[in-house]
Amino acid sequence: MAGRRDDPFVQVSASLADLVGRAFVDAAIAGRCRLTGEEPGDLSDLALGPVDFYPTDHHELVLDAVAGVGSGDPLPALASSARGASTRGFNAATRTAAAPVSTLGCVRIGEDGRTYLTTKSEHYHVPLGHEFPGFALLDVARTLGVSNATHNNTRGHITRLLEERLVRLANDLDPFGDDDLGPILSNEDPRVINRVLNLQTGSLAGEAAFKMCMGRFYLSQEGARPPEYAGKTPVFMVIADDDGKPCGNYHGTTAFVQALRGLWPGLSAKMEELGLMKVCAIRPNRVEDLEAAFARYEGGETKIAAFFHEIIMMNYGARALTPEFLRRAYELCAAHDVPTVCDEIQSCLWAPGVLLYREIGLKPTFVVLGKGFGNGEYAASRLLFSAAMDNLCQFGALVTNGQEELASLTYLVSLKWATANEARLRETGDAYEARLRALVTEYPSTLAGVEGSRHMSALRFHNLAGAQAFVARTEALGIDLTVQAYKADCPPIVLTKLPLIADEAIMDRFIELLRTALGKKG
Repeated sequence: MAGRRDDPFVQVSASLADLVGRAFVDAAIAGRCRLTGEEPGDLSDLALGPVDFYPTDHHELVLDAVAGVGSGDPLPALASSARGASTRGFNAATRTAAAPVSTLGCVRIGEDGRTYLTTKSEHYHVPLGHEFPGFALLDVARTLGVSNATHNNTRGHITRLLEERLVRLANDLDPFGDDDLGPILSNEDPRVINRVLNLQTGSLAGEAAFKMCMGRFYLSQEGARPPEYAGKTPVFMVIADDDGKPCGNYHGTTAFVQALRGLWPGLSAKMEELGLMKVCAIRPNRVEDLEAAFARYEGGETKIAAFFHEIIMMNYGARALTPEFLRRAYELCAAHDVPTVCDEIQSCLWAPGVLLYREIGLKPTFVVLGKGFGNGEYAASRLLFSAAMDNLCQFGALVTNGQEELASLTYLVSLKWATANEARLRETGDAYEARLRALVTEYPSTLAGVEGSRHMSALRFHNLAGAQAFVARTEALGIDLTVQAYKADCPPIVLTKLPLIADEAIMDRFIELLRTALGKKG
């Protein structure tokens, strides 16, 4: 492919000992030798040997694979594909032709034998691409006998180390530095992040934040901290669609957080009628809605329990909430003792600097992380929050599988590479958004604008039919894009989410294919 660079990204190389510490590695080696009778020398060489996280020769293979998208003869289709036994909803949405049989970087070979460009990062959870070389450290850890299976009561060194790294990151410190965390960990200011819960999915992390906010209104169990606002009806403030309906937000699939986005309407109506809970939906970027909500619900029998928000609303056409809107929301929340829940499931790692809220200058009470950090290797989420909200007992928010050591190691690998490449990822993200904006200028009769930001940018069409027809044409070219036609009020948006390993050459190939699908200019 034209436009190759010798070093498309900052080269990162680290050993397992570099990431998790020599003391832990030595202990793991000693334990392995005791259990298996192996000699420590080879194990020590392996644990101390550096691994290149994303070497240039690997990227060259990815570039060659990308060049095959939309061209060349496909491989023979999978001769016998399993039928499965899922639900009607899942079966209706499944496209077995594009299901992967082999992957590399930004591409996958589907069951139909075609090469697909994964321009949605496999529905948003593979930011580092398939077969990211840095995850070879997982195999090193396995060879030392490091187990992924731990329990909440035996949460391991790697998981506890990750907790410290994430607290450093949330407080604008070098996540791999050695600053004294003592003053931060003892701080009770609700704007200081100093607690981490390890969970398995983003839904569970969002639900844990919800439960801590609810714990200020209802006693979670006997002996728990008395709720500050007992007797008042908690009002959960979320982001609506443009018509004011609560279906614009998305914070998970558990029942309570589904209620925040308009599901279970009968249950929600009954809870509101009984004064148990209410959802207040704020239209995107409408400050007047914020002001009206605080004027209405702060006082009397009601109290705003929390403000849940994303920054890039990937469930609502990649709409970006403006810094001005968010800052005003945070001002009001701080003035009225309202916790803020910043859901970065979609934006974490994709943002230069890893956490997008830091770029805006927000100080949230809770931060929900997940999806991308595990890069598809493991399901792992994290809830970062303030000690001021530490009101649940161990069994109030735990999951048995939340403390996995190798899952935590994927976070450390992803964090190490992304922080080293912060400037480069900002550069490539800006370049990608600029390329999409140039397309809008070239095709004004078809395209209406660009939503989102950087790698999380989306194309706005003038109408839904045009967006759907475009996606059908791109699918025929082997490009993985989405239009949210499953929603009752779907904005005419085609969503993308480029893997972070996409350099300018890969972007150029993608834009070339988009032009083919767009057809005649004008």
